[in-house]
Amino acid sequence: MTVKLQRVRPCFWFDDRAEEAVAFYTMIFPDSSIGRVVRYTKEGAEVAGRPAGSVMSIAFQLDGQDYTALNGGPLFKFSEALSLAIHCETQAEVDHYWERLGEGGDPKAQQCGWLKDQFGVSWQVVPTLLPRLLGDMDPERARRTATAMFKMKKLDIEALRAAAG
Repeated sequence: MTVKLQRVRPCFWFDDRAEEAVAFYTMIFPDSSIGRVVRYTKEGAEVAGRPAGSVMSIAFQLDGQDYTALNGGPLFKFSEALSLAIHCETQAEVDHYWERLGEGGDPKAQQCGWLKDQFGVSWQVVPTLLPRLLGDMDPERARRTATAMFKMKKLDIEALRAAAG
């Protein structure tokens, strides 16, 4: 049986916390799992400056989508230049992802539905209603929605609806 690989597969570069991050993320998202774990060989460990036998990479799924986590060392850090958006139908979903992903994260990096988790990864927790309100054909309604959103950290669906009118 041939398994078709997901064409685009994001890879998270961690210093040495890939296992911890993958365990954290797979507890938060439904339909998630941890797949193949690859460990550094003696030769690979020498090149990468990592301990032989330590975790090099982990294949995992979040909500049915494939990702890879790599323990690549301290060379690169996460930034807000790339974020993962989570589209939420209900306020309960917004609350769940906001609270769980924000545990131990940077509270100063929270605005307009964006947050940074304890590993430095940026997330956008976005109600599915928001793009419709912001793209409304009535420019005044879209402006009121944007003004309300800019005042929020965690997005509030009812407050956004009320602002739109």
